[in-house]
Amino acid sequence: MRGQIILSHGSDSGPDATKVSVLAAFAESLGWKTLRPDYRNDDVRGFAGSVDPRLERLTAAIDSLDAPPVLVGSSMGSFVSGLVSLQRPVAGLFLLATPSEIPGYRQPFDLSEGVPTMLYHGWKDDVCPPEGVLAFAGRRRLPLIMVDDDHRLGDSVERIVEQFGLFLTQLDAA
Repeated sequence: MRGQIILSHGSDSGPDATKVSVLAAFAESLGWKTLRPDYRNDDVRGFAGSVDPRLERLTAAIDSLDAPPVLVGSSMGSFVSGLVSLQRPVAGLFLLATPSEIPGYRQPFDLSEGVPTMLYHGWKDDVCPPEGVLAFAGRRRLPLIMVDDDHRLGDSVERIVEQFGLFLTQLDAA
């Protein structure tokens, strides 16, 4: 086994959502162990109200592991994956459709310095406008792939899987 990956779904989704399911199956085919927390009960509290319960659930999942995991997130899952990296060691962050802030939440998006990170975002994202992630990636000099897609990144799943494979290969080599 290569390591552990925790995949966090978005707000209007679940642990069986397309992107996290496809990425989990791909990672497992490469010998990674995966975990997909179910945040749906947390999400009934609304966007800002779900962040802290999601952080608690993700922190508990990380604390149950023997080694720092790779975190994969989509939308709200990206937001909490980045924030939890400020609290716990993680081996890498692969983040999709990342919001730069959650209206009403006390803290904007952030992540731990020095963690291998890949950001992936759609130019036509009307839920998490690209300007926020573009500015964040620019300030931090982080790799960012922008595609002609919307928030769900439904037309980009195959390319996301390819980039995820490259990301995991880079982590293995490090």
